[in-house]
Amino acid sequence: MPEARVTVEGVAGDRQRNLEAHGGVDRAICLFSLEAIEALQAEGHSIRPGSSGENLTIAGLDWPKLLPGDRLRIGDTVLLELMSYTAPCKYNAQWFANGDFSRISQKLHPGWSRLYARVLAEGVVRPGDRVTVEEHA
Repeated sequence: MPEARVTVEGVAGDRQRNLEAHGGVDRAICLFSLEAIEALQAEGHSIRPGSSGENLTIAGLDWPKLLPGDRLRIGDTVLLELMSYTAPCKYNAQWFANGDFSRISQKLHPGWSRLYARVLAEGVVRPGDRVTVEEHA
């Protein structure tokens, strides 16, 4: 997409299938690592950016070191606070060899999970926007 409007409720125009497990202010944005996706592809999984339900695919961060409480500044205006690791969902099985969607479980494979974030400052994000990490105290 050429751009996306990030609001406290999530990405404008997006929706979640199951609002009990996804969405809400503490799970407004789902993030994943481009490098993790590429490594999973190298393992033989058919996952691609966006296929596992993430709103934003981020490149260039040390993904395994990100923790709930860290903040990500994206572009000039958007500020996110990482809230939790995202539990893998059965709908993601189609992207994994032998349907093993647990491959992106934080409990089973630390550092390979998607992350949920709360939006602290809204704005528009675009491909190529700079992403910087503000570690939690």
